[in-house]
Amino acid sequence: MTGGEIAGVLAAGFGAGILTSTVGVASLLSFPVLVALGLPPVVANVSNTIGMAPAGISGSFGYREELRAHPGATRVMLVVCAVGAVAGAALLLSLPPGVFEAIVPWLILLTCALVGLQPWLARWLRRHHSEDAGPRVHLGPVTTLMTGLVGVYGGYFGAGSGVMMVAVLVLGTDIELRVINGLKTMSLMVGNVIAGLIFAVVADVDWWAAALLACGSVVGGYVGARIGRRLPDLLFRVFVVLAGVTAALLMLR
Repeated sequence: MTGGEIAGVLAAGFGAGILTSTVGVASLLSFPVLVALGLPPVVANVSNTIGMAPAGISGSFGYREELRAHPGATRVMLVVCAVGAVAGAALLLSLPPGVFEAIVPWLILLTCALVGLQPWLARWLRRHHSEDAGPRVHLGPVTTLMTGLVGVYGGYFGAGSGVMMVAVLVLGTDIELRVINGLKTMSLMVGNVIAGLIFAVVADVDWWAAALLACGSVVGGYVGARIGRRLPDLLFRVFVVLAGVTAALLMLR
């Protein structure tokens, strides 16, 4: 790599790290940079997964207070997303490249709509939810299943998986958005760490690119967490929708 390319990958890692801990569309910044360097798509994907794992770790550390707020939900998501990431990594290594390209942009757009409409949907759900049951701060069976499916997608490719996870959690729980952002960041961390460990053993990795991404992303992930903890709910929701729509449109090109 030239000096400019090294700087570009470091900057992409930093920016993608911030996105990991805020709106959750990191791969749509870092992955194209690796492809532009000439890496084959699958090599770029696995190198990106390994390089972005530190962003999730530092971002989750930045959200440690939020993750302690609902330990039950945190534990369930850790387990479910880890299992999903293993399945997703296996799919990436066994299925033809780009097998989900046609459906993923539309899935991201659907989840963006759900995030945007969440206040109205939440009011409708509360009207049909027993007051005696109290706030939904635990993951029910359906929410747990959907969390696992997003975890599978995160291990497979992951572009827009943060937006999908936010949609699942805002509809399936009454947990505050600040905490949901932390849970989403943790889910991305679990997916990248588990899938990255698998890829490190069985896949072709560009370790130089992955290391540069990691150096940038570990800083960006923590910075993003400090930003995400202070975002007002409305602004966070708007940013998630805008990021998701942008991601979907880029994938439809």
